Amino acid sequence: MIDEVARWHRLAALLPPAQAREFRDCWEIGEQEAGLDLLVEGLLEHRVPISDTTRAEIAVTAEQWGVWATLAPGLGRCPGGGPGDGSGDGSGDGSVALIEHADTVPLPGSSVVADAAWEVLLVVPWLACTRCDRMLARTHHREGWGDLSFEARRYVLFAPDRSAPVRLFAPESAWEAFTALRECCGPYG
Repeated sequence: MIDEVARWHRLAALLPPAQAREFRDCWEIGEQEAGLDLLVEGLLEHRVPISDTTRAEIAVTAEQWGVWATLAPGLGRCPGGGPGDGSGDGSGDGSVALIEHADTVPLPGSSVVADAAWEVLLVVPWLACTRCDRMLARTHHREGWGDLSFEARRYVLFAPDRSAPVRLFAPESAWEAFTALRECCGPYG
């Protein structure tokens, strides 16, 4: 498994040298949230094309650091189809895609998990395996004022057609859930 520092440095390689250094420095001083903002701003400013897999990895990293809601619109505007998945050929592995958008309608939790406890949860499809259509979703409670809870309560890996068992992941397990999504059709697709 790639550790967080190596992942951070790999993302830094997407940026021009000065911005890459600033992004890496954010890790060193414990300002990961600011660094992720710099990363997305730099990708947009320089129109850096990123693969779907890299976009998904940035989304999971932003989720891990609590800034997914803030970075989602900018990340969605980054050009696609480029290098950044580590393959070196620019093709991307094409196994995952970001599917959550601002207008994504949450699903009732009971439509994914047949359990009465899930009736109070809303499931927001987030990432999808492009080979088997399984989805990784974030689950939320509806707050008293009507919005979804800011942080995901759990992650759920499921097949919309119920052809595969549902897998549940704890709130701190975004990377574990993402890895399970990537491996659902074999190691990385």
